[in-house]
Amino acid sequence: MKRLVLFIATNIAVVVVLSITLRLLGVDRYLTAQGIDYGALLVFSAVVGFTGAIISLLLSKPMAKWTTRAQVIDGSESAETRWLVDTVRRLADRAGIRMPEVAIYDGAPNAFATGAFRNSALVAVSTGLLRSMNREEVEAVLGHEIAHVANGDMVTLTLIQGVVNTFVVFFARIVGHIVDKAVFRTERGVGPGFYITVIVCEIVFGLLASIIVMWFSRRREFRADRGSAELLGSPQPMIAALRRLGGIEQADLPESIRALGINDRPGWMALFSSHPPIEARIAALQQSRG
Repeated sequence: MKRLVLFIATNIAVVVVLSITLRLLGVDRYLTAQGIDYGALLVFSAVVGFTGAIISLLLSKPMAKWTTRAQVIDGSESAETRWLVDTVRRLADRAGIRMPEVAIYDGAPNAFATGAFRNSALVAVSTGLLRSMNREEVEAVLGHEIAHVANGDMVTLTLIQGVVNTFVVFFARIVGHIVDKAVFRTERGVGPGFYITVIVCEIVFGLLASIIVMWFSRRREFRADRGSAELLGSPQPMIAALRRLGGIEQADLPESIRALGINDRPGWMALFSSHPPIEARIAALQQSRG
């Protein structure tokens, strides 16, 4: 499963770092010295925004391995790992993708899939998930992750993230220009108020933009649930797996990849959740079955 904070946090960090770098090189000063050239600013924003998203995508697999300390397996370690690898291979063949890397990491029940390319992905499950579920339920979770890979969800989210990054960078500079002129009374070029405002706006707008990205992410989760049902020939195993997850304490993944795994935040925090409520996912699968 997938998305946010590796993605959102890395995106925000990359965008801010790129912005500071280009600022030091004088690109910002060129664009704003005599006012705002909106066409040039939009191109500049798209370059920075999509670069941040693409870098996040390329870093997703190594970052996931590093933050969870996941150990890649080949099936020779034990009978359990052999079953796990064989199951992933079988599901990948059904989905029409190359065999992903398979990994196990220590932790409470959770799982995720990530990677920049559908034919070189990573599927990882926790030791807690393997202990708390039977094989049919584990297979359903693996089918869900394989569906994410086959659907190209990381690439889709990258494109969406690139678009919202572009507007974050663009409007941060518009606001920075207005504040610098109206509040700090800078008459020529740009002053410190512009740079301070841009950095603050990039962070704030980036967090608000993540709501849009997370909405798309939740839509993709429903699709991955249906994908698991199609790969297994029935929605029942995925329904059983979701019910199991609803009755056990889920893992608290490292902040950098929390949205890659299962999460279900209550109240207004649900806006920042990459996954829909488990009850809604079960209802959608039951409706599709009917």
